[in-house]
Amino acid sequence: MPQTFLSTYTFGDMVVRFPQDMASGRVGLEIIPASALNQAVSRRESLRGLPFIDAMPGNDPWPACVVESLVQFKLVGEQYPGAFAQGHTLRQSGSVAQFKAVGQNVLKEQHRFVIVTKLIRADGCSVEHRLAHLEGDRAFEITSAFTNGSAKPVTLEMLSSFSLGGLTPFARDDAPGRLRVHRFRSVWSAEGRLETQSIEQLHLERSWSGAGAFSERFGQLGTMPVRKWFPFVALEDTAAGVVWGAQLAWAGSWQMEIFRQHDDVALSGGLADREFGHWKKTIQPGETLAAPPAVISCVQGSLDELCDRLTAMQQHAVETQPEVEQDLPIVVNEWCTTWGDPSHENICAIADRLQGSEVRYLVIDAGWYKGEASDWSSGHGDWIPSKKLFPQGLEFTAQAIRDRGLIPGLWFEMETVGSQSTAFSLADHLLQRDGFPVTVRERRFWNLNDPWVVDYLTKTVIDLLDHCGFGYLKVDYNETAGLGFENKDSLGEGLRRQIEGQYRFFEKIRKRLPQLVIENCASGGHRHEPSMIALTAMSSFSDAHELVEIPIIAANLHRLMLPRQSQVWAVLHQADSQQRMVYSLAATFLGRMCLSGEIARLAAGQWQMVESAMKLYRQVAPIIKHGTTRRFGELGESWRHPRGWQAVVRTGVGEREALVVIHTFEKSPAQIEVPLQGNWKIAAQFGGAGAAVNQQKLRWPNAADFNATILLLTR
Repeated sequence: MPQTFLSTYTFGDMVVRFPQDMASGRVGLEIIPASALNQAVSRRESLRGLPFIDAMPGNDPWPACVVESLVQFKLVGEQYPGAFAQGHTLRQSGSVAQFKAVGQNVLKEQHRFVIVTKLIRADGCSVEHRLAHLEGDRAFEITSAFTNGSAKPVTLEMLSSFSLGGLTPFARDDAPGRLRVHRFRSVWSAEGRLETQSIEQLHLERSWSGAGAFSERFGQLGTMPVRKWFPFVALEDTAAGVVWGAQLAWAGSWQMEIFRQHDDVALSGGLADREFGHWKKTIQPGETLAAPPAVISCVQGSLDELCDRLTAMQQHAVETQPEVEQDLPIVVNEWCTTWGDPSHENICAIADRLQGSEVRYLVIDAGWYKGEASDWSSGHGDWIPSKKLFPQGLEFTAQAIRDRGLIPGLWFEMETVGSQSTAFSLADHLLQRDGFPVTVRERRFWNLNDPWVVDYLTKTVIDLLDHCGFGYLKVDYNETAGLGFENKDSLGEGLRRQIEGQYRFFEKIRKRLPQLVIENCASGGHRHEPSMIALTAMSSFSDAHELVEIPIIAANLHRLMLPRQSQVWAVLHQADSQQRMVYSLAATFLGRMCLSGEIARLAAGQWQMVESAMKLYRQVAPIIKHGTTRRFGELGESWRHPRGWQAVVRTGVGEREALVVIHTFEKSPAQIEVPLQGNWKIAAQFGGAGAAVNQQKLRWPNAADFNATILLLTR
């Protein structure tokens, strides 16, 4: 179809184009690396005039494509998508065809540019798409919103956050394997597995005529947004060397789509729709509904470079965290020490060992509220401190921690209630489905849009933290509440409203206690998505507390979140060998160091080793805080029984320093070789011996399987 461009903008090394179909008026969105676009234009001009190009349209190097709307949505009662697509996707619905672009404005807010595109139809309903760019960023934030400007209610059953079309603009997809999709899988204690598949493997080759529309729609349902997939998708054109990608910032049900009908591919994502997420919502006249924000980018380079651009966007929220967080303090959490049985005595014993060390936070984990006949996992919800475990009260223990020069922290699973609590029976204030409180594994869930619940949690959580003088809050969340809850519009809308209530309560905590450091945990890594990461100072990387796969998981997360926010655990035991202690401690250099285990019982020599590791950690913290990660090694398929080796090289700003963390697994090579860029020298090493740098390679004579070393390199 004939098309033109409504507008074109250049931001840094990226070109943003808004193609417009001349017949329908439909407006789309494309982003392209400027370098790749220039190369493609030069190539096209060099081919122009050649007989086989002019005479044979089938050999035209430019893909056949249509302009797909930059916002995808569907209204109840209007035409569903054709091309055999219903049930697989709601993209390209009849609703989209009714809306026409009425203009585009550019807003400038200091160093921030916002391109606003408005679509409208005859009855006054409109859709607004905003693409925002802050000077210096290498990615864009996109938001979309639907407004009912008509005189009657309308019901949405699909609304995207972003839709990126025209992929790939460089050539027809005539080479098998040219286009590859990258996604990250996630399950409990095994987060962040990269999955790369060709378009052919996903069965998304275009049909011979383009009459069939194909979609790979994936995502997750419930209140654990990273329970199967991370809300991330990327498409790579291996011939052009270009990667496009997006992340969603949403803690509820979400979906991503890889859509194909013609030569080009489209990526989109947003709220899980009616088909996928049981969601629809009636919008009253004058009301607006905004989809969750998304971050998108592209690069002529690697997947790692794309991920650098996306995760860097999380830096803006990190800068608003309490000042005490800015030098990446070390954490000790007693969970793997007491396993749900903390007391004043054992907490003070740990604090005595930590006094005068590099540790700043000491966190009391689950169990401090246990009654005589309850346990940590089902006794939560009433939040009454145990008089048996803390006879003089939590305030007394918190002060004892502060007296030893540490900041006290406390664990809550505040959004759920356990079966052994009195709160469990308060059905009117709990989330319901089919007339019953949603009950999962001895847990029920507070309705965070109920004013009574908000008041209750304010008194039992915020007031307790404030009164006792805690400076650190660990928020855990140990079950998903499922596909949705009772709501006049839909189960999915009930879930969407619950997530909004969740955000509001976190913001209420921050407003009341602005210097409180908040840790985001959901059975480890089930909430590793940008919106929850932005609300908190750091996140528990996983529940893989004592497993050999810890360094693999911790390294995975560098592609999905800032290492300065990824809390990696080393659980230390008196019976640990020196090699095992080094292996455990080295993993914490892949994020935020958190120690647990038999801290107070370690022998003097063992504690001296821990102190040496902590001092090196404090030295390299600026590289962890601001740096670029590249990963090397050879890993087998199994993480539970890993084979081979892994090296993570994180280069600091200015490339004057680099941190190298190496782990070996089963059947590891006798010597590890890690490629380096430029000339380096070893300034410090922890664990192992004999490492040397020459000819832009780091060589380390590996002494054993499940071994590790940490090196600080300088120029």
